[in-house]
Amino acid sequence: MKSKIEHIPVMKKELIKSLKIKKNGIYIDSTFGFGGHSNEILKKLGKDGKLFSLDRDPFSVSIGKSIKDSRFHIVNENFSKLLNYAKSKKIIGKVNGILFDLGVSSLQIDNYKRGFSFKNDGPLDMRMNPNDGITASDWLFKSNVREISFVLKNFGEERFSKKIAYAIKNNNNIKKITSTLELADIIKKATPIKNRFKHPARRTFQAIRIYINQELEEIKQALEDTLKILKPGGRLSIISFHSLEDRIVKKFMIKNSTKMIVPYGMPITEKQLNALQNCKLKIINRILPNPNEIKNNPRARSSILRIAELQE
Repeated sequence: MKSKIEHIPVMKKELIKSLKIKKNGIYIDSTFGFGGHSNEILKKLGKDGKLFSLDRDPFSVSIGKSIKDSRFHIVNENFSKLLNYAKSKKIIGKVNGILFDLGVSSLQIDNYKRGFSFKNDGPLDMRMNPNDGITASDWLFKSNVREISFVLKNFGEERFSKKIAYAIKNNNNIKKITSTLELADIIKKATPIKNRFKHPARRTFQAIRIYINQELEEIKQALEDTLKILKPGGRLSIISFHSLEDRIVKKFMIKNSTKMIVPYGMPITEKQLNALQNCKLKIINRILPNPNEIKNNPRARSSILRIAELQE
């Protein structure tokens, strides 16, 4: 499948380098997208190396299916199912590196028919897998003001969440909102203070998308599973694009790389103490995009690459 949508992977060189790819190693690309990272990994793998990729978007998987390489395997699956996939491939505890490129891909955001963009008109869908779950239009129509406001505030950090929620509900009571520009216009009118550098619908669209696709829960589940899938010394490399994602990744890495402090005098055995203080991860680095990359690829502006390693 060929796509006219241009996609520039963010911090591609830095991410591939962070994985410290071994020629005959086993790797997982949890977010195949356009295949930019997977193709780079395949270039560095030897004949006995293996790459397993996942993507919840069937359009991305159709791109992956065009790669004719016996070392490569791809499946249409959410990365929250990563552990089950690894079990089915018998690679638990054998994986040298796992990568995540979080957020929405160019394949989704730049295709107006997918309903992610507040700049181009399209059906109000926002599902990363268009064959699974409820559309943004249907969810907004059936939800009350409190539910909508909660999502906008917690997943979009939208300061005018209540005003926007009321406007959405009032419009839906007259006529169901079915298009992206229709929703964007409602948000624009409901926002009392405008930022001339940022579209007023940006945070609301982000919030609805995150909720519809359960993105944050997906990330939390997948991160926990990586600890069971990686082999000692295996690398975990994650690119996030907004504070909600990065906060989850950062907390996960800190939690699993910090020894627990046990109060003096607490009745505990030496074996139990060692188990509590056993760090699973070693934090390697945090990398931000350089100014030149941000200039060539504005999407990179908010990205953060965090790298950790499973302790030997």
